[in-house]
Amino acid sequence: MVAKAQKIWITRAQPGADETAERVRALGHEAVVLPLLTVETLPAELDLAGVGALAFTSANGVRAFGALTAERKIKVFAVGAATSQAARQIGFRDVLSANGDVAALADGIASRRRELGGKVLSPGAEEPAGHLVGDLMARGIEAERLSVYGTIARDLVPQDLEALAGVDAVLLHSPKAARALACELAKHPMPGLKALGLSAAVLRPLEDSRLAGRNFAPFPLEAGLLNLIDR
Repeated sequence: MVAKAQKIWITRAQPGADETAERVRALGHEAVVLPLLTVETLPAELDLAGVGALAFTSANGVRAFGALTAERKIKVFAVGAATSQAARQIGFRDVLSANGDVAALADGIASRRRELGGKVLSPGAEEPAGHLVGDLMARGIEAERLSVYGTIARDLVPQDLEALAGVDAVLLHSPKAARALACELAKHPMPGLKALGLSAAVLRPLEDSRLAGRNFAPFPLEAGLLNLIDR
């Protein structure tokens, strides 16, 4: 039996939102792109002395780092396929993907500690979702975090609410997006909305929100998130 087409709200920041929307439409659903977060590149002081590898937990981190320097020869460890693809797109050639979450990324780096040749620099969000640097340091690996971008929550305007009329489910890629959604739902209740998250941690800010349902991907990859739509 063919699954019924649903109206899916894409909340992630651009340019990732458009990429997710394409995948949602390819599954036969309607995609409404209304990000709850916008990405802002931060003015960071970059010092690559002693850096043996880069660790990226998001494609946004890759793009922001790439704008700071032309250096592309350092080994890159990426959290997943989208992040590793972003690294290759801007010119990195030595890229390894953990194909998982931040914990899997830490495991992957630790398993190759003999190849590092220096400390691990993790360029990423001003408010990181995971604890990669702490995990690496606990394993005896020298690591440092560098804030290269921030995300700012945006409020829904009346035109946005009109576009969201009849929406069936919302896709959430980060706890910060879920916090922004919780604030919006407090002002504009959507009791018929299903929240689909990349992980259990992503959905945690919505524990007190009135929703039709909550579900999270069995593994923190977008493919797993999209599979939830037709369940």
